[in-house]
Amino acid sequence: MTVVYPRKLQSSFGTMSARDVLQQVVRDREIHLITLNRYRYSEQRSCKDLTNLIEFLDGTPAELVKDLSHHISDEARHASWLTDLLVELGADVGTPPGSSYIDEFERLLDRDRPSLTDTKDDFVISSIAAINVTEKRGCEYFSGHIYALKKAPQTEENIKIRETIERILPEEAGHVRWGNRWLARMAEKSPEHRQKVEQAKLKYAAIEQAAFESGMDITLGAELRRVGNLLDIANTLPVWERPQYLMERLPQTLLSPDLQRTRIDVVQRAWQRDPKAFMERFVPMFLNGINRIEKEQVKKSA
Repeated sequence: MTVVYPRKLQSSFGTMSARDVLQQVVRDREIHLITLNRYRYSEQRSCKDLTNLIEFLDGTPAELVKDLSHHISDEARHASWLTDLLVELGADVGTPPGSSYIDEFERLLDRDRPSLTDTKDDFVISSIAAINVTEKRGCEYFSGHIYALKKAPQTEENIKIRETIERILPEEAGHVRWGNRWLARMAEKSPEHRQKVEQAKLKYAAIEQAAFESGMDITLGAELRRVGNLLDIANTLPVWERPQYLMERLPQTLLSPDLQRTRIDVVQRAWQRDPKAFMERFVPMFLNGINRIEKEQVKKSA
């Protein structure tokens, strides 16, 4: 079967791996704590989403309901560990600022338009594929975070953060293996099931990549890159579903209020912290987004 891994971040800076991103994050305490709070929020929110899935399944298949219950227990434990850590460090444990990865992921889903031919197996395949790809992203970033913290100064705070993430990572890796096993089991039911599993993997990988980049890329030109990601998602859908999917999501993708609010918040924070650095580094970072778009346009027209 196809093995799908999260792709690297594509932004105005070029391609960046999780290690690249996290080595920058750990150098700035404010951004570092916000990142940890994003982890906490995601783990906490997962409990809610998994509970909704269990309620929809309504007891069948019982083995899947049982597994999801244990999954919720793990996610709740991770959220509590991260909450304890953040409170101990005197950090905020409210809703993280900026674009929400989870909200964007859900916006890009097409579950609001279920097909009349969809079965419970179809829903199970879609749900597990969606869970699986987000867990893979979590493992990638937890691993990158541990690597970055080992390279960073070994302060008491950095050691506490690393030890907390090291407790979480093995269980998240277990969630990925669990999802792989369930998808393989569903694929074994029939050739049609195998095709549906393969298609679901590609679709949710494209959705996850778009949601991930939406929370990481705020430089000028991000709107056009988001449209490109939206087209990638549409290309994983049946041809007759693509126009409606694009028309429903294109306006908010081009005119995203969350993106504008995030830009304003980041600009204000950067200016308040260091006006000189803002002019020397932050403004060029935004303008770099325009330069990249112009270069890409020249390549296409050549």
